[in-house]
Amino acid sequence: MKITNDIVYVGVNDHEVDLFEGQYRVPNGMAYNSYVIFDEKIAVMDTVDARFTHEWLDNLENALGGRSPDYLIVQHMEPDHSANIANFMTVYPKAKLVANAKTFGMIAAFFETLDLTDRKVTVENGGTLSLGRHQLTFVFAPMVHWPEVMVTYDAADRVLFSADGFGKFGALDVEEDWACEARRYYIGIVGKYGAQVQALLKAAAGLDIAIICPLHGPVLTENLGYYLGLYNTWSSYAVETDGVMIAYTSVYGNTKKAVELLADKLREKGCPKVVVTDLARSDLSEAVEDAFRYGKLVLATTTYNAEIFPFMRTFIEHLAERNFQNRTVGLIENGSWAPLAAKIMKGMLEKCKNIDWLSHTVHIRSAVKKENLDEIEAMAEELCRDYIARSSDRADKNDLTALFKIGYGLYVVTSNDGKRDNGLIVNTVTQVTNTPNRVAVAINKESYSHHVIRNTKKMNVNCLSVEAPFSVFETFGFQSGRNVDKFAGCTPLRSDNGLVILPRYINAVMSLETEQYVDLGTHGLFICRVTEARVISDRETMTYTYYLDHVKPKPETAGKKGFVCQICGYVYEGDELPEDFVCPLCKHGAADFVPIE
Repeated sequence: MKITNDIVYVGVNDHEVDLFEGQYRVPNGMAYNSYVIFDEKIAVMDTVDARFTHEWLDNLENALGGRSPDYLIVQHMEPDHSANIANFMTVYPKAKLVANAKTFGMIAAFFETLDLTDRKVTVENGGTLSLGRHQLTFVFAPMVHWPEVMVTYDAADRVLFSADGFGKFGALDVEEDWACEARRYYIGIVGKYGAQVQALLKAAAGLDIAIICPLHGPVLTENLGYYLGLYNTWSSYAVETDGVMIAYTSVYGNTKKAVELLADKLREKGCPKVVVTDLARSDLSEAVEDAFRYGKLVLATTTYNAEIFPFMRTFIEHLAERNFQNRTVGLIENGSWAPLAAKIMKGMLEKCKNIDWLSHTVHIRSAVKKENLDEIEAMAEELCRDYIARSSDRADKNDLTALFKIGYGLYVVTSNDGKRDNGLIVNTVTQVTNTPNRVAVAINKESYSHHVIRNTKKMNVNCLSVEAPFSVFETFGFQSGRNVDKFAGCTPLRSDNGLVILPRYINAVMSLETEQYVDLGTHGLFICRVTEARVISDRETMTYTYYLDHVKPKPETAGKKGFVCQICGYVYEGDELPEDFVCPLCKHGAADFVPIE
């Protein structure tokens, strides 16, 4: 299979394996990918599993057509990719092995008798290897998902050889949805190392990539933004899909009955997706996948031997091991004489970051009773509050307590120019009167949103809450809506005025209509009446201080002299900052820069 004119696929499909890594069910098998780059010199990218030695060597020989490879590049030492290193070096005695220092240490451990004298090419992070037209650059990716991992970028054909990144379960001769098995693969195998994947994505952002060649799964050639976007969501532990997962165990059916009642209530209240999983009868890796996919999780189990039911314990251990975080969690416990389940489940997740615990817990004593029905109703109401608030027909659109969410915070102001939606970050929103309710919004006159709102007189103020990630600020603060569709690929929610409501990361939204405009020089002040107000959640408002302390990445100023932007961290190197300087990233002026200390 040709990837480009110079790159050929020589991997294999495995339909013999039933458990990948001894634990993940793979009904559609696995692919072990290997590639050859043809140029003045020839490089082979990784080997395959030991059970496919001769098939792989045959594939390689057929692709080479009588030529001999110059290099074998080893990106990852896991045996399903490295098992044939010694066989390759025997078959092609003139070839050299290209790897980093940690990889060579592992090669010595795996292949004790392999003599690599004068056959080693040790590369550094950012190092290069020229094959002729193809210049390869090596980027280290430690713990994605072993410490020696590196990826390789071919500048000539704009190909990223991504090691285990962007891989999935399933052989290549089976048609199936990419996201489902890629998600299960990522969360099961790499899920613990989100920070390391984020670092790799940051490095990849600076590369011009047209094709991604992983070591498992299909070669990705189209809509790469989709795959990169999912990896960014998964590795930042963000919510991928709105909905509630209910994971339960039940001995005699009473806990199951409570779960079914809750699921019915959630559906009645408009929950966008309800997933119910019996942990005793489900694939554990799929259950863990769903817990990371959805924004809300309910755990329901019995007290068992002064503990919790074993399947629930194992499930929670897998969540905690993979750094489960940034989720809303509720508890249902059952116990006939000494109920401990809720306490134990909560304790098992106490080290997980940013868990928003529901205020309502369901306490069953043997069988579901009237008081439990009330608890289930209250839990369903709490779980669906933000979904109801976003609904065009169920929401309370006159909840003026939304005004209580206004502070010295950060907001996304959305508008529409008649052709497409737009949004920008603002930090000045003030309630100026309450009889009648009037809100003032200051917007930089250089922004495209200022121009749009001056013409349309309409805007929505989305109050950001503290779980908003930095990507929100990058999207709405560091680029212009005149040039960029900030809602591309998204089907947003809308208020009655037709403008966008952010689907996540907000605790309230207000629709405003301009009644008066004041020119403040650099900014325009829009004084508006409130036409709609919704409270989405009780999560804290994102203040400017919180953003600086917890969300905005720390600028890389070590060893540099000059000035740093307090908004986005851009560093201007120089002895003096021009008075008219405008940050190329966030478009803020010199007043928002401070000297590097």
